[in-house]
Amino acid sequence: MSKDIPQVLSSQPDAMQLPPEWNYEATVAQVETIISQIEVGKLELAEVFDQFADAIEYLHQCEQFLAERRQQMDLLIETLADEPQF
Repeated sequence: MSKDIPQVLSSQPDAMQLPPEWNYEATVAQVETIISQIEVGKLELAEVFDQFADAIEYLHQCEQFLAERRQQMDLLIETLADEPQF
């Protein structure tokens, strides 16, 4: 991330910190894998619940990531709109 872009969400107390190596596409792939495993029907019921809980956590991470990026984009657009036109 550029040093010029402020950390918009650092002030949000309920936002979890995603690790630096976290990757949106890899997390979505994990959710897809979990869904496939559940759909196949070979997991025990307890495993289904555990996998489902993991998938929900991954989806929350994805949602947070997208919300952060949207805020950054909104801020950049606002900054562009505030710049004087030449």
